[in-house]
Amino acid sequence: MSSSDKFTNELKSWNNGEVLSIIVIGASGDLAKKKTFPALFALFRLGFIPHNVIICGYARTKMTTLEFHSFLRSCLKKDEKLEEFILRCEYVSGQYEGTQGFTDLSIKLKQLEIENSINNRVFYFAIPPSIFIPVACAINNCARSQNGWTRVVVEKPFGRDLESAQQLSRQLATSFREEELFRIDHYLGKEMVQNLMVFRFSNSIFEPLWNRHHVKCVLITFKEDIGTDGRGGYFDNYGIIRDVMQNHILQIMALVAMEPPISSAARDVRDEKVKLLRSVAQLKLEDVVVGQYGPSKDQTKKGYLDDPTVPRGSITPTFATAVLHVNNARWAGTPFILKCGKALNERKAEVRIQFHAPATQLFTNQPQNELVIRVQPNEAIYWKFVSKKPGLSCDLEQTELDLTYHSRFEIKGGLPDAYERLILDVTRGDHNLFVRDDELEVAWQIFTPLLKQLEQKRIQPIIYEFGGRGPSESDLLLQKYNYSRNLDYFWKPTPKL
Repeated sequence: MSSSDKFTNELKSWNNGEVLSIIVIGASGDLAKKKTFPALFALFRLGFIPHNVIICGYARTKMTTLEFHSFLRSCLKKDEKLEEFILRCEYVSGQYEGTQGFTDLSIKLKQLEIENSINNRVFYFAIPPSIFIPVACAINNCARSQNGWTRVVVEKPFGRDLESAQQLSRQLATSFREEELFRIDHYLGKEMVQNLMVFRFSNSIFEPLWNRHHVKCVLITFKEDIGTDGRGGYFDNYGIIRDVMQNHILQIMALVAMEPPISSAARDVRDEKVKLLRSVAQLKLEDVVVGQYGPSKDQTKKGYLDDPTVPRGSITPTFATAVLHVNNARWAGTPFILKCGKALNERKAEVRIQFHAPATQLFTNQPQNELVIRVQPNEAIYWKFVSKKPGLSCDLEQTELDLTYHSRFEIKGGLPDAYERLILDVTRGDHNLFVRDDELEVAWQIFTPLLKQLEQKRIQPIIYEFGGRGPSESDLLLQKYNYSRNLDYFWKPTPKL
């Protein structure tokens, strides 16, 4: 069955007596305003959720449904379907602790749902992790669907280390089965991350090359050109390793390096990701560089410690490079370099797979082939290779075979936001792009020993300039593991013809 046929059948099920309610817990907060409600509206506008969907906001903020509608108008783009969407939205005010508020919520939902129909409920937790458990318990006791399915979406961070993540998983398991939980890592919903499996396993040219015999190293980079922007107090509790490396970048690495799953079913894909992550050797401190941004060279941008919300003398890293080693037959000896940071020279996320030099030395001192998968911005896949320059000379030049998305594909209205894809998959019950409990546990097993060493030994982060490339020690670490950077090559997105 094609994906379009499957979608048509899903919509028929909603029209044949099933009702979908999506409840956003923390509806007045920043995440709901910037991500959750815009994604829900986009899905409604495009017809990917049923026209009779019930959207209900729940938060401590006191406001009427009419005031909630005004709130939604302020955060959603103007569109001819906006008022139709807003009319599907209700609001209930209540506390996160205790059961009374969630009892009121369930009463409101029963009033909105169709009697004698199958009423399915999605609860989206746009709330801090500190209140996940009381909210989960209250929903389980008071607001579950009585005759349909119940699904719960939880946002990262899923704990601060292995012990806290295990405790959170155990506590959530007292209220919801694993198949009811959807741990959302929004990077898994990005178009290029979704394309990794298709790219690898639908094109026969890559599998013979995808191993230690041909791949010299893999560099996965996540760079932001902004600092903490007043969120330093929150960020300081986690740092860049917990915030980005342990989840976003590690998930991308798992998709790049895992073995082919026996099917595209969620269980089979996640089994292979877990198997890969269990093959990762323990991180060594000498394979890690941590940094913290200081002021910009011209002093127009303040350093991390200048943020008044950051504790004085904080040693929380805003930059990290770590080299991971995979102990399996495919990748033994091939370093996987994970690099992420804030307040750098550009905003981008990408995967660089660099290949060994040719065994023959007919043409010496040439840059290596490199396959680049650019996740954001300017989504693209391009292969860097060496070619003779046109003309009578024998000069060589590095160029590329380029698949830039916006030049190759007709993308009306732009690529869908990651949250749109992920929320749609929740309504379909598809776990493929969500993190399983054992997957979360093994990810923390990789990074918890490193985090404890950094904190117990009070390793001082290297200060780097706001707007720079990060600490020079990071570049030295990459050189140690034979990553070659060609300073003469600059990629430009292919313009649309």
